[in-house]
Amino acid sequence: MNRVTVSGLRLLRPAALQPSASPSASASALSSAIPCASSVHPSRRYATQQHQQAGPTPDSRRRAVTPFNDDGHVPWTDLSAGEKTARAAQQTFNFGMVIVGLVLTGGVGYVLYSEVFSPDSKTTYFNRAVDRIRTDPRCVELLGEGKKMTAFGEETYNKWRRARPIASTVTKDAQGNEHLMIQFNVQGPKGVGRVGMHLVKRAGQGEHEYKYFFVDVKGHQRIYLENADASRAKEETARGGFKLFGVKWA
Repeated sequence: MNRVTVSGLRLLRPAALQPSASPSASASALSSAIPCASSVHPSRRYATQQHQQAGPTPDSRRRAVTPFNDDGHVPWTDLSAGEKTARAAQQTFNFGMVIVGLVLTGGVGYVLYSEVFSPDSKTTYFNRAVDRIRTDPRCVELLGEGKKMTAFGEETYNKWRRARPIASTVTKDAQGNEHLMIQFNVQGPKGVGRVGMHLVKRAGQGEHEYKYFFVDVKGHQRIYLENADASRAKEETARGGFKLFGVKWA
C-alpha cells in the first residue's frame, strides 16, 4: 500500500486502488518461479530406474530348493545341479510311496474278498449255515423262533457277542483236498446249541462239499443238516449192497 501525505497526515492508499500488474507480467513471473515439470520428471524416472536395477533379482531372493521344501514352483531350468538332484530324490520318494500305497490297497482288497465277499469264503458258509438253522423245523423246535436266533463265536473276555471270533481251520490232506472246519454257537429263546461244520474241496474242484453239518443241543439228540457218510450209506443200501471192512457186500 502507498502512503500519501495530505495536510501533514499520512494516509494509506488501499491496494485495490493501486494499478494491477499486466497479465503478461504475471505469467512470466509464475513461469520463472515454478520450474518446468519436464526438467524434473526425467531425473526422477532415471533415479527410479537406477534403484530398480540396483535392487536384488527374484532369483537371488528365492530359497535354495531341498527335498523338504520343494513345491515345484521353480522351473527346472532355473535349478542348480544340487537342486535338481534334490528334486529328483523327492519325486522318486513320492513315486515309491504311491506304489507302496497301491500294493497295500490291493492286498487289503484281496483279503476282504477272499475272507468276506467271496462265495467260497468261511464267512459266506457261516451265513448260509445260520440261515439254514433258522429255517430248519427241528432246530426251531429246540431253540425257538428263527428270527430271534443269534449266532456268535467262541467265548471271550469281551461281553459283546459280535466281537467273539468264529473258530475255523483250513487243512490239506495228502491227496491235495482242502478241509474247512467251522464251529460256532447259536442261541434262541428256548436254548443254546453248538454248531459244527466240515466241508471238503477236492483237488481240481472249485467249491466245497459238506462232509457233515450238525447242531448239538444239550439234552437232545444231535441234529444233522448234512451228513455225507450217512447219505452215501443210504445210496449203497438202496442199490442193494453195503460196505463192511472195506468190502462191498451184495
